[in-house]
Amino acid sequence: MAAPTDLESIDLLHLGTERVIGAWLVGDVIVDPGPASCLEPLLRGLAGRAPRALALTHIHLDHAGASGSLVRRFPDLEVWVHERGARHLADPSRLLASAGRLYGADMQRLWGEVLPVAPERIRILAGGERLRPFRVAYTPGHASHHVSYLHEPSGVAFTGDVTGVRIGEGPVLAPTPPPDIDLAAWRSSLRTIAGWRPSRLALTHFGSREDVAEHLAMLTEELAAAQTLARRLDEAGYAEAVRARVAATASTASAAAYEQAMPPAQSFHGLRRYLDRADAGTGDAPA
Repeated sequence: MAAPTDLESIDLLHLGTERVIGAWLVGDVIVDPGPASCLEPLLRGLAGRAPRALALTHIHLDHAGASGSLVRRFPDLEVWVHERGARHLADPSRLLASAGRLYGADMQRLWGEVLPVAPERIRILAGGERLRPFRVAYTPGHASHHVSYLHEPSGVAFTGDVTGVRIGEGPVLAPTPPPDIDLAAWRSSLRTIAGWRPSRLALTHFGSREDVAEHLAMLTEELAAAQTLARRLDEAGYAEAVRARVAATASTASAAAYEQAMPPAQSFHGLRRYLDRADAGTGDAPA
């Protein structure tokens, strides 16, 4: 199926690097506007067009950090977000404190200013809604507040991080940062996406993929492989294994984009947190 003419990818050129973070413009809806540090490339991509809505897959700063800045700029803008993430848009203090523990002094450089979104501008989602021209599904796993959107006219699924990171000819990898990775829920979410039978997947990191069934199968295998590696290796060993996989098939430029989009050390710590909770009897992590 040909790509619909009202669907555009905007490379946000995060830290000047291509193919790290992409926003999607679908008519007058932006799916995941990215961080405020990338606001200028996003506005250039809009070319003067005023969006009516932001469709957030989740509230992590690389996907949604610019939301408050855009609401300030566009007074009629509505922000769609899962109910678990809505309060953190209205008051991002806890979100910023959590992110600050990961990024420290790099917060401003990476993500820019994170402004609150007025509650009256937020449309709260649970999954199952139809918001023309989208169908919404709750797709946790990468985050407990993750949703995905099916553009019903074209069959394109906008899946945030739940369908992984895949840049250029590189592998399909699973971004698993702290704090709330849930691999069992993630596998269930992939089945939900597959049940839509989408014509293609629109990824944030990065681009669109038409080999939907193959992509989902590869990511399912990757979740199992990453879990096994995180059990066997320490942080340095895990990061080395991930970088070796990327280097085997990706160009130098793509390898740099992978490193920026999905820092291996963060993925290791998210998996270890999940596994430790499972071992303590507070989560599910089959061997």
